[in-house]
Order: sequence, then C-alpha cells, then structure tokens
Amino acid sequence: MASNIKGKAPGKEAPTEPFKRAVSGALRALARKPDLEVTYAAERPGLMGGKARLPEPPRKLSKAEAAIVRGHADSMALRLACHDAAMHRRLQPAGQQARAVFEAVEQARVEAIGARRMDGVAQNLTAMLDDRFHRAKFDTITERADAPIEEALALMVRERLTGRAPPKSAKKLVDLWRSLIEERAGEDLDRLENLIEDQRQFGDVVHELLESLEMGEDRSSDQEDEDEEGEEDQRKQESGEDGDAADADDQQSTSMEDSQVSSEDMPDSAAEAVDAPTADMADDTDMGDAETPGEPQRPRQFGANEPRGPDYRAFTPKFDETIAAEDLCEPEELDRLRGYLDKQLSNLQGVVARLANRLQRRLMAQQNRSWEFDLEEGQLDPARLSRIVTDPFHPLSFKAEKDTQFRDTVVTLLLDNSGSMRGRPITVAATCADILARTLERCGVKVEILGFTTRAWKGGQSREHWLGAGKPANPGRLNDLRHIIYKSADAPWRRARKNLGLMMREGLLKENIDGEALDWAHKRLLGRPEQRKILMMISDGAPVDDSTLSVNPGNYLERHLRWVIEEIETRSPVELIAIGIGHDVTRYYRRAVTIVDAEELGGAMTEKLAELFEEHAAADRAGPRLRRRVA
Repeated sequence: MASNIKGKAPGKEAPTEPFKRAVSGALRALARKPDLEVTYAAERPGLMGGKARLPEPPRKLSKAEAAIVRGHADSMALRLACHDAAMHRRLQPAGQQARAVFEAVEQARVEAIGARRMDGVAQNLTAMLDDRFHRAKFDTITERADAPIEEALALMVRERLTGRAPPKSAKKLVDLWRSLIEERAGEDLDRLENLIEDQRQFGDVVHELLESLEMGEDRSSDQEDEDEEGEEDQRKQESGEDGDAADADDQQSTSMEDSQVSSEDMPDSAAEAVDAPTADMADDTDMGDAETPGEPQRPRQFGANEPRGPDYRAFTPKFDETIAAEDLCEPEELDRLRGYLDKQLSNLQGVVARLANRLQRRLMAQQNRSWEFDLEEGQLDPARLSRIVTDPFHPLSFKAEKDTQFRDTVVTLLLDNSGSMRGRPITVAATCADILARTLERCGVKVEILGFTTRAWKGGQSREHWLGAGKPANPGRLNDLRHIIYKSADAPWRRARKNLGLMMREGLLKENIDGEALDWAHKRLLGRPEQRKILMMISDGAPVDDSTLSVNPGNYLERHLRWVIEEIETRSPVELIAIGIGHDVTRYYRRAVTIVDAEELGGAMTEKLAELFEEHAAADRAGPRLRRRVA
C-alpha cells in the first residue's frame, strides 16, 4: 500500500560550507601549515593558541562580504608565513607608543608581501581593511587627536610598499597625519620598499623612522647582545648545527606569537593598539600574565620588592576634570543617545532584568522579619506550650517580632570608558549599570555610577605643557583626566537614566588611567554616611596611556594601580570587587571575576553583588548565636 508520508530527507549542509572549506584550505596553503585548525564564529577574528578564528559568513553571501572574510584569512596566513616571531621580539622597542607603531608597520609589511605577489590577495586585504576602518568610523573623524598615528603610519607604509592608496574609509585618517609624517620621516618610508623581504633590516629602518618622529629610544646593549645571539643561532641553523633545538625554539616562539595575533585590529583607540602585541591583535592578549608591553627587557616585579605608589605623580593636574554627564552633552542629544542605547540592547535588557529581579528577591529576603524567642513578655509562643504540660512549674514563653539587621548600603559602579570598550562592551556595560541601579534602588541600596577616560589622545594639554617646559625627564602622568559622574548616589534613577546614553557618544571613549580613577571613586565612597560601602570596577584591560608610558617606565601606570588596590583591600572599609571583560583582573584584585564575552556582564555583576550581600547576611545571623554560646 502506497503511503503519502515522505521519508526524512538527508541533512543538507549550510550554503556557506563550501565557501568556508575553500577559504580554510587557502589559508593553510598560504601559511604553509596544512594542519592548522580553522574555525568560524561571530566573534573577533584572530590567531590564538595556534588556531585561526575567522568571522562567520552570512548565509546569503555577497561578493563584498566574501572578500572581507578572505581578507582576514589572507592576513593571518601571511603573518604565519612571512613573520619571524623571535626576531620580532628582539627588534621591538620598549615604549608603548613606539611599540604600537612598530607592530602596525610589521603587519603592513607581511600583508604587503602577499599583495605584491598576488593581485587577488591584494584585493581581499583592501576589502578587509576598508570594512575594518568603516566599522571603527574613521571615515567621520575630523581631528588628529581622534586619529591613531600607528594606523595612519601603517597605511602609509602599505601605500609605499604596494602602490595602493589607503581604503576610502581610512582616507581622512591618513590625510590628518600625512603632512607631518612625510615631512619628518618621508626618506625613511622610501627606504622600506627595498627591504620588505628582510625583517631584520626592515625593523632597523622602522627604528630610525620612530626616531625621526621623536618616538624612538636608544636600543640597549642587552638588546644588541640578543641580536648577536639571534644571528649566531640563525647561522647555526643554516649550517645544520643544533637543528633540533633551533626547530623547537622556532616552534615555541611561533606558538607564542600565534596565541596573540589577530587579523581584526582594534582601530578604535590607541589604547587598544597598545594593549595588543600587534596593530591587528585581539583582546585575548590580555587574558594571561603576559610580560608588560612597555618593559620587555626587565622582568616583572611583584610583592614587597616592587616600587610602589608614592612615586606616582601627575605632571600637572590643572587640565583634569570631574564633570557630570549632563554637562558634557546637550539635553536633546542625551535623549537621542539614550534612545539609541535602548534600541541596541532590547534583547539583552530582558536577560539582565531577569537576573536583576533574582537579585532583588535575594536582597528582599534578607530584609524579611524574624522572631526573637524565650522572652519574658510579648506574644505567647504556642510552639513552646508543651513545656507547660511536661513541667507545670515552667514559666510561659513569649516571642517578639523584630527586623533583621540590613545595614545601610551604597554601591559604586566604576566603568572603564576607554576606547577599547567601544561598541558592544560599552553598550552592555551601560545597560547593566542602568538596570542594576534601578533594582538596587528598589531594595533601598543607593547606587553611584561613574566613568573614567581622558580628555584627549596622546596627552592633550598636559603634554603640550610638558613640551613647553623643555621635556623634563620622568614627568609622571602626562594626560588630561576626565572623570564622569553619570549618577550620584543621592540622585534617583529616573532623573539620571538618560545620562547613561552619553557612553554612546562618538569620541568620548579615549585612554584609561585606572589607578587614579579607582582612587577617586574610593574617596567619594569614604565621604558617604552609609554603614556599608561597595566599589565595583568594570574594565577590559590594563591601564594604558600612550603619552604617559612613552616617557616613563613601562609599568608606571600598572604599578600605581596595584598600589591603590592594595591600599583599598588592606586598609579601607570599602569592599572592592572587579569584573574584567576579556582581561584577567584576578592578578590585580583579590575578589574578582574574568568574563570572556561582554554578554556575560549582567550575570557576573548580579552574582558578585549577591555573594557580597549573602556573606554579610550570614555573618549577621551567626553573630547573635555566637554571643549566646559565649554567655
């Protein structure tokens, strides 16, 4: 008997699978790594741990979108094939700004090698770069302060090496810097073309270019010794001596480099370029205890032997500002930005709201009424009437209702407003802060929301003041701080709600000097009358300010941050907790959690706050019992 029920058709592969297989195969072939693991995900593309992660192509793939994915793959493959990681580490400068330029130019070199040999690769790389700079909105900038010099210089090097003009989305970026770079370092740029295949000589010329731009540093004798050792190792390897050891060293250095490299650079801020070991690096480089980028020649110091905070200073504080969010923006624009924020995360709001409601229930449960028993007066306790039956001479037992102690509390949320937070992270952080403030306010907990960044890239007026003073050595912090009050503790949520939209404003997010921001927020809390004070830091990277780190020791800002944290954790009544977005903050803070994706922020914030409240609730409940036992 025939049936109208059709059997289940065999599963068909997604329409993008053939394309993904072709791109993966091309990447492995170009990189000369047939065993390289290639994955696709809706995350930032990059090379991590010897694995390549490419952006997930859309199901309906256009020609332009295909070229962008291919461009990311070609960029990674050329980095693997044309880049010597050990040589790169020996050549790179120590200063943060110089290091960022050096990394960006090296990536331009390896990409130029492929572009010169293969026209298809050149077109793919152009599509990838154009997309990257367009997403970073560099086609809208008008001031040099918003244009990272390392990006402009890398594009000019690419132009010299390949003859291809910068992508349309990066034209304004390059035009802002072109005249200055050409005037000071044009001859050095011209010399690079003939050295593209020699990484060593190319790097030496880049050092001279940095000196022409007043960003160079004297290379130490230790580095020269290392260079000589590297040359000797290379000669041995070429002659076949100690081949196994050389191969092992190369594999290890390549593995280390692969764990850091990303083909999606972070053009949103100079801080991102400094945090990453290359101009095309992902945030994943901050996940471990890597060597501090600004000081590669000296081992990291920890503990009691480390120089601490008292030597930290600002060259001049007169250009710093602490300002309310509403004073930085017109009311109409704040309303527009708040509307944009709400539209961006309509889905996330539901998730965070559910987490916040769960936190609210846990906090309200701690404020429920309880009973005190075995009193001589009050309400008769029927549960203890059995005593009268067993012992008629036993007195009646009474009980009285009492309120559980729930100490007056204030919570400060301190949000990193650096350029590396641009995009999804800052949007998620603003929404989570908004919903948590509303939730805690319902529970009688006051909330303050603060942000920290700088007023300018590359030092601003503080650096100009330093230049006018003749560039004294070791000037200290060399940028203009901007500390923003989005919501004060005494302001109701409904009045401060629209202020959080300011974080969506283009050009607000710049560099991050965490130590002084943490100290500022801490001092504000100390002035509060509440019994209990909680400070939550939310950041996505170590403190970075190019202007400061270019003229001070490489760990200058990080050392001060560690000192401020230690002061708060050991000597202050303020309870400090930290959440790192893609950045391992557990190496700085005792009470901390690191999340990989910004989407996890809402859950992390609510859980850490719930833990703090429940710990103290348990301590308050245990206190009376301990006193009764002692009695």
